[in-house]
Amino acid sequence: MNVADLLGTVGVGLLLLAFVLDLLDWLEEDGSVYLALNLIGAGLACSAAWLIGFVPFVVLEGCWALVSAIALARRWHRHRRRR
Repeated sequence: MNVADLLGTVGVGLLLLAFVLDLLDWLEEDGSVYLALNLIGAGLACSAAWLIGFVPFVVLEGCWALVSAIALARRWHRHRRRR
């Protein structure tokens, strides 16, 4: 298994884990853990796609990671303001 395969496998695994845990109602869709799993998973999958030169997947996973990062930052910012 090469680096791209490893990154892609772990990344997609984290995305699927977040999805399944959400479906089972073990995670909240706007919770920090769910968003972090999506951010890390999409970031790893994006990196793997970049390494193999598959641009459409780079765009998809890059956008997914960016949206997750923004949502996570907004959540943390709201949490800090409440303190």
